[in-house]
Formats: sequence, C-alpha cells, structure tokens
Amino acid sequence: MHVKPCPCSSGKIFAVCCAPYLEGRSNPRTVKQLMRSRYSAFALGGHGDYLLQTWHPRTAPAVSAQDLGRADTLWTGLQIVDSQQRGNQGMVEFRASFLDADGKPDVHHEKSSFVREGGRWFYLSA
Repeated sequence: MHVKPCPCSSGKIFAVCCAPYLEGRSNPRTVKQLMRSRYSAFALGGHGDYLLQTWHPRTAPAVSAQDLGRADTLWTGLQIVDSQQRGNQGMVEFRASFLDADGKPDVHHEKSSFVREGGRWFYLSA
C-alpha cells in the first residue's frame, strides 16, 4: 500500500491520488488529474509508458518510454495556477519546482493544453 504523500503536492496519499492512474487501474477524469499524474510520473521516474500513453500521438516526442521515464531531474513540488475544462478541450497552467544541475531551486512554468478523445484525456502541447 502506498501511504506516502503524492508527489503532485495534492495533499493526498499516493495510493488514492496518482497511483491508480500510473498503475493503469483508472484513467484521469479531469485535465487537473491528468496534469498531476503526469507530474508524478516525471517526479518518480520509471513511468515512461504512462507518459507516452497520455501524450497525444500527434504531438508525442519520438523518444522511448525508457528514455522518457528517466528520473534525471529532482522535482520538488507542483502548484496548479489555473485550469479550465470545456467539453473536450482543457488547459492547466502550473509551476513545477525542481533543483537544477547545481542543486539550486528553479521553476518550470507552463500552460498546457489537453484534448479528450474516446473518453480519455491527452496532453497536447505547452
């Protein structure tokens, strides 16, 4: 059982937050859930398959799941700034904190777009 806090900074435990998505037991129902689970996949590493499966095929990078799943960045927190979901379109603006190569705190700020196809949400682009 995963009793540790979820990496996505939701305040929930991993087992009831992002684990069901990363383990393939459930699909995110909202763009915020997908964004949080993708952040957790990057933060934990080893979830390249999940990242590719939730990346829209039209915009997915030509990279292997193994390469995408490498935990080569120390992610330290996620802040959702804004989100919108209307019909099959969605947007999440977020700030993801991490430590750079020198161990100094830095922030990746992005406004991501999402699309729902066949009942599933996909990351489209930044």
